[in-house]
Amino acid sequence: MKTHIICCIHTLLLLLAFFLPGCSTEHSKPALTYTNPVFAADVPDPSIKKFGDYYYVFGTTDTKRLPDARIFKVLRSPDLVHWTLLGGALIPPSTNTSYPYWAPEIAENNGKYYLYYATGDEKPEHFVIRVGISDKPEGPFTDSGSILTDCETNRFTIDPFPFRDDDGQWYLFYACDFPYDSPGLHAGTGVKVDRLVNMTQLAGDCHVVARAAYDWTLFESNRWMGVFNQRFNWHTIEGPCAVKHDGKYYCFYSGANWQTPRYGEDYVVADNPLGPYTGAGDHARVLHGIPGQVFGPGGATITTGPDGNTQYIVYHAWNKQMTERQLCIDKLEWTPDGPRATATTTTQPIAQ
Repeated sequence: MKTHIICCIHTLLLLLAFFLPGCSTEHSKPALTYTNPVFAADVPDPSIKKFGDYYYVFGTTDTKRLPDARIFKVLRSPDLVHWTLLGGALIPPSTNTSYPYWAPEIAENNGKYYLYYATGDEKPEHFVIRVGISDKPEGPFTDSGSILTDCETNRFTIDPFPFRDDDGQWYLFYACDFPYDSPGLHAGTGVKVDRLVNMTQLAGDCHVVARAAYDWTLFESNRWMGVFNQRFNWHTIEGPCAVKHDGKYYCFYSGANWQTPRYGEDYVVADNPLGPYTGAGDHARVLHGIPGQVFGPGGATITTGPDGNTQYIVYHAWNKQMTERQLCIDKLEWTPDGPRATATTTTQPIAQ
């Protein structure tokens, strides 16, 4: 009888633990939060992709090398919050340590990993897009030897962004110079897109995605551009990131001068990856700085959070000393007015 009563009490306690709010026989999953910067070190132009159980971020190193003598920082995280520096991604394709390397962006195709990037040389304002290949997302990547040339042989091509459509076709978005005014458009850096014939070759069928049409994208007035032997009111649109949402193609980009409060993220939208793209804003609608708190947010890419649904914009922002661009994330909302995010400096939840 005593044993029977004890068994009944034990069963009752288990039932109460199961049905009462806040009670569980297992440990509850701890809340996941973040506070920007999520990685308080220099990670300019952060690109992010998730492979398997981990997110990988790659960042610009310019002329610097990591302790392993490689180029481009590689970070890894299981949850967008806790980041580990793995080292460098790319084996330098040149022995000249004065060459700059910018804006790496990774893609995976048929079990191979491709790291697209821009590199300069001894010529002024001369950058080309190249691609490294690896068997692992963290590298090391070895340069393929291919240069992905703009269809107009532009001398300044940077910020490559590979995009795979639902039908398997790959495209490459990138920034380049437009050293001339056009009706309703300013001279400056803009964005183009071309099809990829394979992962290391462009089709040579480039289309304009975005050029500066509004005053907010001004980089510098009366800027002397020696390679063109001319002065311009130079505007900047750069750092493309392509996303498909509800059947539409969105190309996010950074605009203006990073030293001004005008700098931030905007977008254009199209029905086809090659365009035409329309709908540019007269200010940085997606993301912008906050005076005294957030400085120069940009260079952004988009990812889906640990819950498999919520989207986040991953970007760099300057520290208060303006000495490094640190890694930040914030929730991206798709509103009736378009994609929007707010740069934060306080603790925020991560959807799980």
